[in-house]
Amino acid sequence: MIEAGYVLGVIGAMALVTFALRALPFVAAQWLVKHALVQRIGEFLPLAIMVLLLVHSVVGSAREHAAGPWPELLAVAIVVVLQWRSRNPLLSILAGTLVYVLLRNIPLTN
Repeated sequence: MIEAGYVLGVIGAMALVTFALRALPFVAAQWLVKHALVQRIGEFLPLAIMVLLLVHSVVGSAREHAAGPWPELLAVAIVVVLQWRSRNPLLSILAGTLVYVLLRNIPLTN
C-alpha cells in the first residue's frame, strides 16, 4: 500500500506545477508583449490553428461518408468567399454550417 504522505506529496507537486504553468503567462505578460518573436507568432498562429482544425475536420468528415468530400468542400468554399467579400465571420460560419448540414442531410437517391 502506498503511504498517505507520499500520495499527498505527489498531489501537492502536481498542483504546484499546474498552478505555475497557468500563472506563467500572467507573470511574464510584460515581457511577452514586447518580445518580437511573440508578436510574430501572435500574427499567424491563430490562423494556422484554425486552418489545421478545418483540414482535420473536413478530412475526417469526408472519410465517413460514401458521397465523398463534396459537401465539405462546398461549405468551406462558401465560408471563404463570404469571409473574403463581407468580412463578417458570423455570417460566413453560419452560412457554411447551414450548407454543410443541408447537404449532409439531403438523401441522394436516384
